[in-house]
Amino acid sequence: MPFLKLTFRPGINRDTTNYANTGGWFECDKIRFFSNYPQKIGGWVRATSETFIGTCRQLANWITSFTDNFLALGTNEKVYIEVGGIFYDITPIRASFATPDTDDCVETVDTSTTVTINITAHGCLAGDYVTIAGVTGDVGGVPDAEINTEHVVLTVPDANSFTIQVTTAATSTVGSGGGSAITVDCQIHPGFASVTAGYGWGTGSWQGSETTNTYGWGLASPTPVFLPQRDWWFDNFDNDLVMNIRADVTGSAVATGGPIYYWERGASVNPTTALDTPAVLLSSLAGAADVPETAMQVLVSQNDKHLLAFGCQPFGGASGDFDPLLIRFASQDDPVMWTPLVTNSAGFLRVSRGSRIVRALATRQEILVFTDTHLYTLQFLGTTDVFGLQEYADNISIMGPRVAISANNITYWMGLDKFYMYDGRVKTLPCTLREYVFKDINFAQADQIVCGTNEGFNEVWWFYPSGTSNWVDRYVIYNHLDQLWYYGQLGRTAWLDVSSRNLPVAVYTDPAQTPGELYTHESGIDDDGAPLVSFIQSSDFDITDNSGETFMLTRRMIPDINFNTSTAQEPEVTLTVRPRNFPGSNFQNDPSDSQRVINTSVSTFTDQVFVRARARQMALKISSADLGVQWQLGNPRLDVRSDGKQ
Repeated sequence: MPFLKLTFRPGINRDTTNYANTGGWFECDKIRFFSNYPQKIGGWVRATSETFIGTCRQLANWITSFTDNFLALGTNEKVYIEVGGIFYDITPIRASFATPDTDDCVETVDTSTTVTINITAHGCLAGDYVTIAGVTGDVGGVPDAEINTEHVVLTVPDANSFTIQVTTAATSTVGSGGGSAITVDCQIHPGFASVTAGYGWGTGSWQGSETTNTYGWGLASPTPVFLPQRDWWFDNFDNDLVMNIRADVTGSAVATGGPIYYWERGASVNPTTALDTPAVLLSSLAGAADVPETAMQVLVSQNDKHLLAFGCQPFGGASGDFDPLLIRFASQDDPVMWTPLVTNSAGFLRVSRGSRIVRALATRQEILVFTDTHLYTLQFLGTTDVFGLQEYADNISIMGPRVAISANNITYWMGLDKFYMYDGRVKTLPCTLREYVFKDINFAQADQIVCGTNEGFNEVWWFYPSGTSNWVDRYVIYNHLDQLWYYGQLGRTAWLDVSSRNLPVAVYTDPAQTPGELYTHESGIDDDGAPLVSFIQSSDFDITDNSGETFMLTRRMIPDINFNTSTAQEPEVTLTVRPRNFPGSNFQNDPSDSQRVINTSVSTFTDQVFVRARARQMALKISSADLGVQWQLGNPRLDVRSDGKQ
């Protein structure tokens, strides 16, 4: 009998049975389809040796008129600008204290490394970041250099004191010291790294204990409230950066927005000091008028230079007022002027359907506004109305605030139970992994899901937490050129693909809250110096042409695998043949069984491999787990012959 050429349909299909998917691929990890053939995905390397603090949920890149290539990173604890491989901390300052409030505010206790800072009404919480400067001379034996730096607030004994940790233990007890030139800058409170369960007044100083069954005000067995994770939104206004917190530390079960901040790049050609300057409240800038106190998302309409706020404090509203369906916009070319006047273009609109605005996404000709149930389009009119709002689709869903992206002028997003696309019309995006993905998502952590493009390979990526994970640990990819789906296991909390960075960049912080790292993807073929494990396995396929009536004996296979761009001296993959007679039967591992699972190595110079097996059908798997190995599978050929009907 002639060799059987093995040709598989491209893409992964997990939503059918083994027989129904005969001739297709069933499962994979860290592979993609290129020209309809599977190959290992590209690797990644650290983009910089520096690390950052907190879990990063947002990245934004812009090029200034001075050719600065800035990358903004927003974590639950900090805000950074990365340029030249260095992270500059621009986290906004919540409060600053100086003389006389800070005179001799440092207190030490003999033999202790805990230092108390006494400031009336400091407003700090445990975990806050504070920067102390101006302490002169040792205090109780603790060197001033150890105090004059940034610290994490250790505890908050009361409203007028907090403690920090130093390295050198005090050699004496000092009730007050440090001098009269001390300054203390307190950064904004950190947020939650992920959606977090709280109990009533279970945040801050009222926190209870599950161990003792006391929660907040001594209540027993309360209903948990899920507090939203800290997300940032960024956009550039010319050379500057505008940003806001989507979920502030309010104790609310639903994100109700946070303050809007502004970071000025400065007019200097080489802004060495400006890069370290903290962002400030937009409302604190000169000429600011009626700036929303809170907003769910800020976005710059780049074509007409309007700063917009989606889900925000109403114009003229009291402090604390919030309308989740309101859209407000500042006057053109003036991000601080929000008062609607006949002499400017500031104003507001309100979305009429849904319970809240989930996401606004700028596209080439319009801004898409997603509520939890509807899709609207917002367009600049250039008339006295300024912007026009039109309802475009109803009865849609969106999984979270960062699950939508535009690629090749088409917008894709993840709904609650399926994927969508918008190309002028809203459509359901056919998906061969729909059940596999949506039946194994931790919906309580849906806000963690992040979407990004990899335009070098025509891909849209979604990173999501699986059903048993409280952290992002999986991804699913849609190849929008070839209309193929594939998936795998990888944790990334933010992803950005922009031409000014040449290759996609992504970040990850593990659940243990180790320092975060910035990666460049599609760089090299390994996992930042470690082996990048990948595989693909087919569904069962018949090795006979008579619907499985006859058993077939397989004697050898001619592989068709290339190792182009591999850096290993002798790259190889493992080829696994998995024969069986029925789709419900187990694969065998008995060496004496003709249906045993067969593993064999294939390298650059392998011309044939011997895989003696007798069965009605089999599955093929290609895998690699070594450093420096890059592979692509073609069309292997199988040497088979008829071997009876029993």
